Amino acid sequence: MPNSDLLPCLLSRLYENQLALEASIMELSNWVEQRGSADVAENIRGALHTIDENEEFIKLTLAVLMSPE
Repeated sequence: MPNSDLLPCLLSRLYENQLALEASIMELSNWVEQRGSADVAENIRGALHTIDENEEFIKLTLAVLMSPE
C-alpha cells in the first residue's frame, strides 16, 4: 500500500473505533440509568453529543480523501 493511501485508511479505522466506543459508552449509560443514576446517564449522553455533531463532517471528509483523484 503506498504511503499516500495510509492516511485515509488510518482515519477510516479511527472513525470506526470512535463509533464502536460511542456505542459501548451508550450501552453503559443505559445500564447506569437502569440502576437509578439518571443524572449520570444524562451527563454521559451529553458528552457523546460531540461525537454525533462531528460524525457527518468526518464521513464527508473520509469520502473525499478516499475518492480517486
